[in-house]
Amino acid sequence: MKIIVVDDDKIVALSLKTIIEAKGIEVLAIGESGEQAVELYEQHNPDILLMDIRMGGMDGIETGKQILDRHKDAKILYLTTFSDDEYIVKALNMGAKGYILKQDFQGIVPALETVMNGQNVFGNEVITKLPSLMNTKQGFDYKKFNLSEKENSIIELIADGLSNKEISDRLYLSEGTVRNYLSVILEKLGLRDRTQLAVFYYNNK
Repeated sequence: MKIIVVDDDKIVALSLKTIIEAKGIEVLAIGESGEQAVELYEQHNPDILLMDIRMGGMDGIETGKQILDRHKDAKILYLTTFSDDEYIVKALNMGAKGYILKQDFQGIVPALETVMNGQNVFGNEVITKLPSLMNTKQGFDYKKFNLSEKENSIIELIADGLSNKEISDRLYLSEGTVRNYLSVILEKLGLRDRTQLAVFYYNNK
């Protein structure tokens, strides 16, 4: 795994580099700003960009948008001391792969490994906050998006934070069938992953 670390506090960035490299993960470069993050990403094309959100100049959200506009499959993991709801919503809407707090030093490397394996690391505590964060209205018009009732049921369960196994048990489907449904749903809606799907659901209620 090869990553880039960006934090406007150079001491923090160097500390993160030391922690991460001690676990055998290669840190290609460190940066101190959003502008540097964009340049370093273009130069190194890392597996994961580990980046602070609040930075002077271009913040992490705007930086992430610029990178994802050019690299649709970019994996961005936000690391911050702030758990502001506003940032959670922006990170989710933008398509980031994770959002963790700097205080959780022990969780940094496991989070990187999780993202590398194609999963998200927002955590259940973030997902459970989605209904209140997304200014939800009543009702989700699934027919408007050319979705079947079964697909709608799966979306609702994903938005509730259920895993594929839990969904398969609830709907009496195999896990493989649930994965197939999820792939079709994401393709229909032009979304990247189940977290974006949950955000989409709550945004359109």
